[in-house]
Amino acid sequence: MHRTRHHRPARQRTLLGAALTTLLTGALAVTAPGAATAATTVVQAEAYAAQSGVQLEPTADSGGGQNASYLANGDWLRYDGVDLGPAGPLTVAARVSSAVGSGSVELHTGSATGPLLAQFPVTATGGWQNWVTLTATTGTHPTGAQTVFAVLRNTGGGDFVNINWFSFGDGTGSGHSGPGWVPVDQAAWNAQLAAFRAMAPRPVPAGIVRVPEFNASCRYSHSRPDDPIVFPGLAGASHMHSFIGNTGTNAATTTDTLLRNAGTSCKPAEDLSAYWIPTLYERGQAVEPKDVVVYYGSRLVDPTGTVPFPQGFRMIAGDARLQAPTPAGSVNQFYCAGAGGEIGRSADGNWPLCAPGATLMFQLVFPDCWDGVNLDSPTHKSHVAYLTNGACGGEYPVAIPSISFLIAYPTSGSSAGFELASKMASSMHGDVFLAWDNAALGHRVRDCVVQSAKCNTAGTF
Repeated sequence: MHRTRHHRPARQRTLLGAALTTLLTGALAVTAPGAATAATTVVQAEAYAAQSGVQLEPTADSGGGQNASYLANGDWLRYDGVDLGPAGPLTVAARVSSAVGSGSVELHTGSATGPLLAQFPVTATGGWQNWVTLTATTGTHPTGAQTVFAVLRNTGGGDFVNINWFSFGDGTGSGHSGPGWVPVDQAAWNAQLAAFRAMAPRPVPAGIVRVPEFNASCRYSHSRPDDPIVFPGLAGASHMHSFIGNTGTNAATTTDTLLRNAGTSCKPAEDLSAYWIPTLYERGQAVEPKDVVVYYGSRLVDPTGTVPFPQGFRMIAGDARLQAPTPAGSVNQFYCAGAGGEIGRSADGNWPLCAPGATLMFQLVFPDCWDGVNLDSPTHKSHVAYLTNGACGGEYPVAIPSISFLIAYPTSGSSAGFELASKMASSMHGDVFLAWDNAALGHRVRDCVVQSAKCNTAGTF
């Protein structure tokens, strides 16, 4: 999103005392997001008790509220009564955007020159309203309610960053704790982001379809009653799954094992990810997919802020527990593609009957907004969300590629219908456990998604 920056001489910047600021902005707004535990404190950027050099403006994304903008070297914001919780690890996050980067946001306790709580290096995010969440963890910190100063530092001069909010959690990434929450390795993720942003996009030739998309073209690999996301380490604990992609996927699969096993049923070879769906049965016999295209695209109004997935990212779409009729016209149903299309329904009305020249199909769409701090969550869905109003925002501010499975089965079906390993058609679901080569994924997101250019399996135009 383009915006004109209003640069102001330093001596014209306004210094507001606590009393005047309180009249203008109200009391400090410290809130805990609905999906977070009470161990997380979120401080909105506009809820300062005092500031120097700050202006406010609405964020461009849904749920983003206001942001503190036009921030330059020496500017600061003061927040009173910020609960840093008990002693122990503390994870601090800042949602920021920048078109120019080259600076840092420092958080100090007590005063603007007090002990350093956290520091966030700021690099260009792709625009003044392209938001990213930066995270830092400290092992020691003052406990309980504290005065926290956000101090801006850079050497280049001029405005260099906007801030949407800060959060203070319990050291587990986003304030979520307990089994199932898997925080991203922040050092590795920051390095991956830095390399991605340093990539020069390839020029898009004339005549290319301007759709943000690339894909992995995959075949069926193997079947196991395993699920390394839902039942990690428990061989045979799941219903039968049909695995696509990494040929070594089993209950013991981890990010490391995916990266070490170079075998894959997908092209390109740089995609070592594991994808899986419940096995489909016809008259008691397994019907395995004849091909699966895994599309990576964007449903955003503006896809330019999309970033790659971090290594080891995992999520689930659909619900294996959903057992409900799926008559013709239902959402997220199996359908027929090809000559003749659907010519009838199964005896129970839940499955399409395809013409002899048509193929049974299913398309499964995954969430495309991320909380920015967790690779996985207890439900395997709580760290992600589907975008709303064409944008990511609120508790899920990070735009990730929109993954969808397009699954083709070598059958037309019959009046007897089918059954999934998870039972009814409504229980169709899919899992992704991502393990791409960082450079290969980064270039595809940069060239194809960010530039809204349709790419092929090789990642070229």
